[in-house]
Amino acid sequence: MATRSLWGVRAKLSVAATALCGGAGTAAIASSDDPATALKLCTTIPLRLVRDSVTAATIALDYEYSLWGLAEGSDERSRVKHEVHLRSARRLQELCFRNGGIYIKLGQHIGQLEYLVPQEYVQTMRESMLNKCPVSSYDQVCEVVKKELGGTPDEIFDGFDPVPIASASLAQVHVARTQDGQKVAVKVQHTHMTDTAAADHATVEFIVNTLHRFFPSFDYRWLVDEMSESLPKELDFLLEAKNSEKCLDNFRKLSPHISAHVYAPRVHWNLSTSKLLTMEFIDGAQVNDVKTIRKLGIRPDEVSRLVSQAFAEMMFKHGFVHCDPHAANLLVRPLPSGKRSILGKKKPQLVLLDHGLYKDLDFSTRTNYAALWKALIFADVDAIKENSVKLGAGEDLYVLFAGILTMRPWNRVIDSAVDHLVVKGNDSDRSELQMYASQYFPQISELLRRLPRVILLMLKTNDCLRAVNNSLLQGSSLETFFIIGKVSSEAVVEAKMSQSKSILCWINVWLEEILLEARLYGMQIALWLLRLRRALSL
Repeated sequence: MATRSLWGVRAKLSVAATALCGGAGTAAIASSDDPATALKLCTTIPLRLVRDSVTAATIALDYEYSLWGLAEGSDERSRVKHEVHLRSARRLQELCFRNGGIYIKLGQHIGQLEYLVPQEYVQTMRESMLNKCPVSSYDQVCEVVKKELGGTPDEIFDGFDPVPIASASLAQVHVARTQDGQKVAVKVQHTHMTDTAAADHATVEFIVNTLHRFFPSFDYRWLVDEMSESLPKELDFLLEAKNSEKCLDNFRKLSPHISAHVYAPRVHWNLSTSKLLTMEFIDGAQVNDVKTIRKLGIRPDEVSRLVSQAFAEMMFKHGFVHCDPHAANLLVRPLPSGKRSILGKKKPQLVLLDHGLYKDLDFSTRTNYAALWKALIFADVDAIKENSVKLGAGEDLYVLFAGILTMRPWNRVIDSAVDHLVVKGNDSDRSELQMYASQYFPQISELLRRLPRVILLMLKTNDCLRAVNNSLLQGSSLETFFIIGKVSSEAVVEAKMSQSKSILCWINVWLEEILLEARLYGMQIALWLLRLRRALSL
């Protein structure tokens, strides 16, 4: 009976999609100023929506049919569920690649949701969505360059490689040389993005809403809302260029102690538009390419510390955060000054790419988020609850919120051990995380629905950084949490100082800062002892 009803869902979705887009398409062609483009859209969009509908219904049917009658918690059910997860992840992967554009962004986001979706989905999306995106043809690239800059690539540049060095969901990058001989990276938006972005968003929203109607526990509407706000900004490359300059300016003004270690490619404004961005070409290793990083004479653990420091400064002090720090967007190279560590290793410089997705944190949100991380580092239960509630988690879900932020169960979050938040990244830790994700799926969905969108983006950023650190260190480290604790604590003290209006308040804050320094000093001693023990064991 359940199987027949699901086949009915599949048929209804397909018929509804065809009817909806067919009627809308006829009207669009009749009223459009550009009938050719309208006809193209009206023939591709219905196909995408039908494809979406069939894929969604097939996945739902596979779960219901394959797991029918298998006892909850049994080994057989676990084995079959693993197989269904893999099949469904591959179907979703194929759908994302066939539709492209916004669907690739959706797949990339799913690849970061370790706390919400099964590991099979995370692994499948993470392996394919960052470096294997669809590529626009050279003719399409020429079309964009001519429209944006008034000439073909060969006319505008003194050499333009027709084969892209990288392709992402919204654009691809070509190596070129300017007329004065400078090597540049030219980011060219995929031609279909402007035409289909709004329609693709509508189809994704339709499918997500329909699935939620039939399966209430499947509630990803928050993800559609987040993408509807961020996508238009990511499609404006001039905004991306301004973001990169503002980011570096913040480091120079607010974090001068590490500003030399953080860099973004210089923009060639005379060769840039909203759909084409020309930047300085940077040679470097991707942040997850440990082998190449070592060949450059750089220690991976130093890179991990720099990544943690840079993003902690952005989140807790700048309030202007790069929200897409996956491995393809972070390069590492030796510090141009040639500075070396005491052991003779080259100091790293972190090069930030793809500045399309930034988020501003207002003073209150930034301070509360810093205070929450400070509380998590020092296992302060009352402060964890207080600041989680301030950020929107509510008094009933603050424990879950702390778990998602740290990827640790509550008993570990409030453990007084100095390394209580360290994740080893082994199979045992991953299994534990997946167990909690499965057990508390409805509560997690409710929490994500409830949190402000800016905090959802911080969660995404947090997940990206965790994946980067895991690739560099095979897990998190005490150093990472020491840095987060130090920067978040400094941000909280600075915020209190700026709001203090009396001598007594200043004295209280000053005493609090002394106590804080003592706690951080204790953590630093534990860190030194850990390093010494590690060195002696080698």
